[in-house]
Amino acid sequence: MDQMKVIIADSINEKGISDLEEVAEVLVDTSITPEELVKVIKDFDAIVVRSRTKVTREVIENAPKLKIIARAGVGVDNVDVEAATEKGIMVVNAPESTSITVAEQTMGLMLSLSRKISIADKSVKEGKWEKSRFMGLELKNKTLGIIGMGRIGSQVVIRSKAFGMDAMVYDPYISEEVGKDLGVEVVDLETIFKESDVITIHVPLTSETKHIVSTDAFEMMKDSAFIINCARGGIIDEDALYIALTENKIGGAALDVFEKEPPEGSPLLGLDNIVVTPHIGASTAEAQRDAALIVANEIIEVFKGGSARNVLNMPVLDSKTYTGLKPYLNLAEKLGSFVVQAAPGNIQELNVTYCGELADMPKKDILTRTILQGILNPILNEPVNMINAPSIAKRRGLVITEGKRSESEGYRCIIVLHVKTDAGDYLVEGTYVDEPKIIKINNYWVDVKPEGTMFIAKYQDLPGTIGAIGTKLGEYGINIATMQVGRQEVGGEAVMVLKVDQTVPEDVIKEVTKLEHVEDAVSMYL
Repeated sequence: MDQMKVIIADSINEKGISDLEEVAEVLVDTSITPEELVKVIKDFDAIVVRSRTKVTREVIENAPKLKIIARAGVGVDNVDVEAATEKGIMVVNAPESTSITVAEQTMGLMLSLSRKISIADKSVKEGKWEKSRFMGLELKNKTLGIIGMGRIGSQVVIRSKAFGMDAMVYDPYISEEVGKDLGVEVVDLETIFKESDVITIHVPLTSETKHIVSTDAFEMMKDSAFIINCARGGIIDEDALYIALTENKIGGAALDVFEKEPPEGSPLLGLDNIVVTPHIGASTAEAQRDAALIVANEIIEVFKGGSARNVLNMPVLDSKTYTGLKPYLNLAEKLGSFVVQAAPGNIQELNVTYCGELADMPKKDILTRTILQGILNPILNEPVNMINAPSIAKRRGLVITEGKRSESEGYRCIIVLHVKTDAGDYLVEGTYVDEPKIIKINNYWVDVKPEGTMFIAKYQDLPGTIGAIGTKLGEYGINIATMQVGRQEVGGEAVMVLKVDQTVPEDVIKEVTKLEHVEDAVSMYL
């Protein structure tokens, strides 16, 4: 097997490089140009970047071997995640590396605002001694409003409590119970704006968060309120912020990030009631070291056949959730592969229902992705994995719905796949009892381990039909290993599932379907 190759296109900590060199051939080129990267990327299995290098669609389309794009930091603004997803390339980052660093930067800016440290420093260095000008405020008993309660927001809460502050948070993705466990009150955004003495932002820049803090928000704030942004430029409307600061609608602001970086010509830079820093929230030696080690470990895990933890283009699972879902991943792929081979016609709609204990499991999207992987791989030449399966399905016009129900027909969990094709409907159900099992095919109960070569026939449950099918297969040298049949009533429609020792050719299948009382037959390999 050829040795894996990694290109490191931006400066990272040496320890991360040395860790990668233990498992791969590493090229460090921190001055590589976009044009050069497009030419050489074809030879690499992984790329590590920070913020300088742009991993564009053009780069990705010229990277047939690329398995993983690693951003040694938090954001991935410089990576075309959509293009990577379409090609099944993992995009990972190192979000935990900067949690402490950015939280400490936030507290530093908070102190600088409340005690006017930065402008007092400038004044003294200019030979002045203006004690009366720099009357400050204590943080104790002040209300801190946090927009976004992720890793960084949580660390800010811990530090704010050490200063005796009261914290409340706006985050639509956490419940009041989770907030209570974290020691914060979960409120709406309007309450944050109206009641906070200090507001700090810790959310990504998206279409929903762009200019989330603008004129209306500043009108709601206390005239003494401070606002801090160590997240992403563009979340605060800087034109509205300038008006709010110059008209004393708020007490002050601190920005580590800007809509345009560097903020050349910004009128904000001429104000005394704002503290600015050059996007250094993550710039500590410890954070840079940790980021390099984290992404190096992610790449090493992928090269060893393991799973990366911080994959941005597929669901991220904590260890408890992964342990709960793991037995069903293989089942999900087998069910997908089964239904695409068994169902007549082309699948147009897929309805997945998770039953029993699975109904309340979080992150079931990873099971749906695995089902799609099983459906798409047998019919496509391009590689399909859990990363690109949803985008490929969407591109092919496959309509996907998910549902859940508490009833699981005596089993702990069941996955039900109901597909609609241009030739009709097909249904298969599976569970996991020590191993994956198919328990229903089109509402007929069976008990089949989905593996190897299988032959499935639909027929009328009349005397001699099963024997005729077996005899016909025997005539063509097809040996039967096991047999399962399912029916709803004597003499009615039934289904037979055979495990056979070799693939059943299409001409043999046609001969079987010519038999009296046999309606349909199909062969598959799982």
